[in-house]
Amino acid sequence: MIIESLELKNYRNYRELKLSIHPGSNLLYGDNAQGKTNILEALYLCAATKSHRGSKDRELIRFGEEEAHIRLELKKNDIPYRIDMHLKKDRAKGIAVNGVPIRRASELFGTLNVVLFSPEDLNIIKNGPSDRRRFCDMELCQLDRSYVHSLVNYNKALLQRNRLLKDLAFSPELSDTLEVWDSQLIRFGSELIRAREAFIEMLDPLTSGIHGEITSGKEKMRVSYEKNVSVREYETAMKRAGAVDRKLKTTTVGPHRDDIGFFVNEMDLRKYGSQGQQRTGALSLKLSEIELMKRASGDWPVLLLDDVLSELDTERQRHLLSAISRTQTVLTSTGMENLLEEHFRIDRKFRIVDGTAEEVFPEET
Repeated sequence: MIIESLELKNYRNYRELKLSIHPGSNLLYGDNAQGKTNILEALYLCAATKSHRGSKDRELIRFGEEEAHIRLELKKNDIPYRIDMHLKKDRAKGIAVNGVPIRRASELFGTLNVVLFSPEDLNIIKNGPSDRRRFCDMELCQLDRSYVHSLVNYNKALLQRNRLLKDLAFSPELSDTLEVWDSQLIRFGSELIRAREAFIEMLDPLTSGIHGEITSGKEKMRVSYEKNVSVREYETAMKRAGAVDRKLKTTTVGPHRDDIGFFVNEMDLRKYGSQGQQRTGALSLKLSEIELMKRASGDWPVLLLDDVLSELDTERQRHLLSAISRTQTVLTSTGMENLLEEHFRIDRKFRIVDGTAEEVFPEET
């Protein structure tokens, strides 16, 4: 899987951009707040349909404009694909693949697979469960379109049930309708649980192996799925929690309360790991994500590195650079270009200045 080019129009701080992307490594460098991360965000958007920064579509449109466009060309198994994305301030985005509009944004999943690694990802282990669930969901959405369907429907049912629980205080006669949303949650929630179980089962040995290499065998890492409820006990647990849910006016049972556990030598890394251990664990997790996506899809994903090298020490940098040499990579930097090139081949360089990208050739650097 290789991205060949990216075009932006009225996206973030870019009025117009045309970027030819090398199948190897591509470096975007320049000062902060010039637009480097905006390019990675646009690439990620073409894979995941949403910004990794949580921004809404209207926030991606250049100030003063009503619309923005993204065009990305890639090759997958030597077959060319073109993704066109039309962002609008007051309507849902429009997406076309090879000129054919798709009805739902979720249909885009699987066309382009990416792994994005940002400084925020280094905190995934010490942050709250919602960040770890989001990591799990975003990876599964890229790998399994049926998971997207289940996740969307589960979240809709959860929203409706929670609204109903709040309304019951004023309209107790609506209580009979709880069963409708309960059945929806159990149906789609069970599918989420099964998929997450399989995902963690595949992820655990990969992460363990990579972590062992990074720590020279000194640490043994284990990843576990800490489910809130099992599929077998789901319906019983929902009924048992009925009174509590009504009192708290929220749904207390289901995969929206799941977590992922990380253990090093059986120590809970989330609670007791040092910052260095947590960062090493996060690096192991992201590197295993690359390998897992390769095994699941049969092709290497595109790797997006958002100034993450500056957050790692020399040893962790070495492991990351060694691992990514097999994948197409687009990475950003604010001043590590020379150090980076001492340890890693850069095939194409772009200087990013105030919403412009200029390719820099060797004789210019």
